[in-house]
Amino acid sequence: MDEVLERKLRDLIDRQEIWAVVLRYARGIDRLDRDMVRSCYWDDAIDDHHAYVGGPDYFIDTTFAGCRATSIVQHHGVSNHNCEIDGDNAYGETYYTFLGANIEPPHLLSMGRYIDHFQRRDGVWKFANRVTVIEKNFALTELPEDASIRAGTTEPGPLLPAARDRTDLSYYRPVVPRRPAKP
Repeated sequence: MDEVLERKLRDLIDRQEIWAVVLRYARGIDRLDRDMVRSCYWDDAIDDHHAYVGGPDYFIDTTFAGCRATSIVQHHGVSNHNCEIDGDNAYGETYYTFLGANIEPPHLLSMGRYIDHFQRRDGVWKFANRVTVIEKNFALTELPEDASIRAGTTEPGPLLPAARDRTDLSYYRPVVPRRPAKP
């Protein structure tokens, strides 16, 4: 294989592996899967997450404790992603939208960006440092009442049960529909 093609292939693989870290973090936070979130950070990483600046373990533990005490469900959507790779270091900017449904209102809609320093060590990419830039928070007093709208269907039926642990449907293999298909 020629050198130019090899460099392009390495770049594509690195970008995909870095993006996988970002996605794994978002999924792990929403599912309250400590092992998944922790796998995104190097042991000496620093997370600057608004009110907290420090190592990943305390950040994860206090975040999860707060989520379990105050919220029903949360969704981190990640979208625009830019990444500059410089050898074993990479610098990323990823837009996020967060919706947290709390036990009691207000609920939270937040938008911002993750500014990340990734490092590749022994062939593995993880966060070396992460700064969360919150651009705007909105307090929501109500969420939609109609469960069928939230479920994306026009006919009534039970919502898929969501769990914030490894009993969630997303961990099942194989994935099985919740009811028989209609003919």
